[in-house]
Amino acid sequence: MNLSRLAFVSLLFVVAVHTEAEAGSAAEIRATYASVGGQLASSPFGRQLVLESKEAGNRVQGAAYAVLDHSFAQVRDGLRGPRQWCQVLILHLNVKDCRAAPGGDGLALFLGRKRPEPPQDAQRLDFAYRAVADAPDFMETDLRADRGPAGTHDYLIRLEAAPLDATHSFVVLSYSYGYGIAARIALKAYLATLGAGKVGFTILGKQADGDSQYVGGLRGIVERNVMRYYLAIEAHLGALSVPPDARAETSMRDWFAATERYPLQLHELGRSDYLKMKRVEYRRQAPLISRAY
Repeated sequence: MNLSRLAFVSLLFVVAVHTEAEAGSAAEIRATYASVGGQLASSPFGRQLVLESKEAGNRVQGAAYAVLDHSFAQVRDGLRGPRQWCQVLILHLNVKDCRAAPGGDGLALFLGRKRPEPPQDAQRLDFAYRAVADAPDFMETDLRADRGPAGTHDYLIRLEAAPLDATHSFVVLSYSYGYGIAARIALKAYLATLGAGKVGFTILGKQADGDSQYVGGLRGIVERNVMRYYLAIEAHLGALSVPPDARAETSMRDWFAATERYPLQLHELGRSDYLKMKRVEYRRQAPLISRAY
């Protein structure tokens, strides 16, 4: 298996998500907020954010719990529908294109390498979109795909949100996925080559030299990308406050600046290379962007 293939397989574990939990509620998400409130207040990330991950059997999952500086109405309106989600997902380095289905019930995601690449050379994943809950005090959105390449399955991106006050919202972005033998073998090869030395955010202890020992492996992959997608949500929502013709550029710049606050985990490209690549990908999406914004 060549290195390009290994890199793509690792990306499947970034996007592949499934959670066993049933649909939530406003009461449940407020209880979750109460349980992580202390951690949010003392978060090491420079924002009210908590990350977690776990791996068991043939399943891995990760989650971000965060307070957004946006009203619930802004969060709900800004993340309602596949077109809006495409504007979030496209910010990721490996997402080459994202297309909302005409009926508004799904999207096609094109995944490739961390360099310019046309969609026809990327791998396509089709997600079904579902607004599980859309109430004045709670929203839940799922993006789901049953199967993917290399033995991955049960893909889901889930966002839950509820208002805290007039200008703040609490969100939970959760991930998990299932994988088979082929995917496990490919992932092991990736972690021994291109993914060697890459880490997540959870501190497991201290190394011999006294530096922090961060989680690696599959949990590290999930944590890095939970953070990337959470920061994409922040950047997308923040860009909605500027004129429409400046939103794409603003979200790109803000996302890159946010990821560079965590260079050990998230740095991959220089700013100019990232912006040059994403401008091309956004121009490819131009008709979609005008409708979404």
